Amino acid sequence: MDAVDKIISQWQTERPDLDVTAMAQVGRLSVVSHLFSRQMGKVFAHHGLNAAGFDVLATLRRSSSPHALTAGELMASMMITSGTMTNRIDQLVKAGLVMRKSDSADARRILVRLTPKGKRLIDKVVAEHVENQAGLLEALDESERELLDSLLRKLLASVVP
Repeated sequence: MDAVDKIISQWQTERPDLDVTAMAQVGRLSVVSHLFSRQMGKVFAHHGLNAAGFDVLATLRRSSSPHALTAGELMASMMITSGTMTNRIDQLVKAGLVMRKSDSADARRILVRLTPKGKRLIDKVVAEHVENQAGLLEALDESERELLDSLLRKLLASVVP
């Protein structure tokens, strides 16, 4: 019996008229998400990053060379506000991991670009991140991971507008 089972049992005792089946699944997804985020955060922190900084660097790194996007393109990719994006970029600029540069094709556009230091860092961190994620899922065999992926894809498609 895990902590979610205990919560479900308590609700079944106190409110037997409610079907709390979904609460169990959503609760477990929430707990797993929280624990995974914390574990992934340890990898980022080991390299002086947080999840937000990692997200910006990873988004730039997986974009085509020269690994540069506008703040608007970064915002669209990450679904965050402009103020949040500006703060993230400012912090990464201070750390020397990204730079702002005028777009050579349109001087009115400012690109956020990985610096060589930023590229080296994200290449190292993403390799550790992928290894860490694989470790987080090692309790499941390959067919279970494929089933989980399929079910989560279906669930995600049902809630994303």
